[in-house]
Amino acid sequence: MCYEEKKRKYFTGVEIALWTGSVISILVSFLIFGGSAYISLIASLIGVTALIFIAKGNPLGQLLTVIFSLLYGIISFSCSYYGEMLTYLGMTMPMAVFSLIFWLKNPYNGNKSEVKVQILKPKEYIVTAVLAITVTTGFYFVLKYFNTANLIPSTLSVTTSFMAVFLTFKRSPFYAVWYAANDVILIVLWLLAVAENISYMSVGVCFVAFFANDIYGFANWKNMARRQTTIQKVV
Repeated sequence: MCYEEKKRKYFTGVEIALWTGSVISILVSFLIFGGSAYISLIASLIGVTALIFIAKGNPLGQLLTVIFSLLYGIISFSCSYYGEMLTYLGMTMPMAVFSLIFWLKNPYNGNKSEVKVQILKPKEYIVTAVLAITVTTGFYFVLKYFNTANLIPSTLSVTTSFMAVFLTFKRSPFYAVWYAANDVILIVLWLLAVAENISYMSVGVCFVAFFANDIYGFANWKNMARRQTTIQKVV
């Protein structure tokens, strides 16, 4: 099989359909509700593209996540969602940088476009949970101090975001479960924002697309884990 044919077949039909559907839904919602909020459109398109690459264990997804986090932090600040701003600029973006470095250092079988999946031990999940509780508690008081809009959902978003980015860094398939949980919270948050400004509807639709991508990401990472384990046993 030639290089060009391999390149064309990197994405499956399901992945192409998922990405295309996500892009179309974001574009349509922006054209109807977005107004002149082009930064929301750009961030959303970068975000869904990042998720497709992350779903395949490709480090490029982490690089795109860094860019998305920066743009999303700006959007959140404009809506007084200081929790989202602090979470993405102070946690998601730095962790994406670390994940990019460690994913590149842990390729599967020398393939730089696919990270080696790691199955965590029970004690590692306990450590993760303790860290999540600590981070959430600290963020709650910070967000309360800054009079963050919708404090409780914003705090829950910190918890799910931390679990997601930390498990992404650890190369665990369950990163996607926590991102999906975070998507649900963010859909609620941005629908609340829509009540104040309809132009934020496109951001809400963005996270609906994110939810679908994260569900697929979990399924694909579980398949990757099985495939990698099977090949290792054969070798």
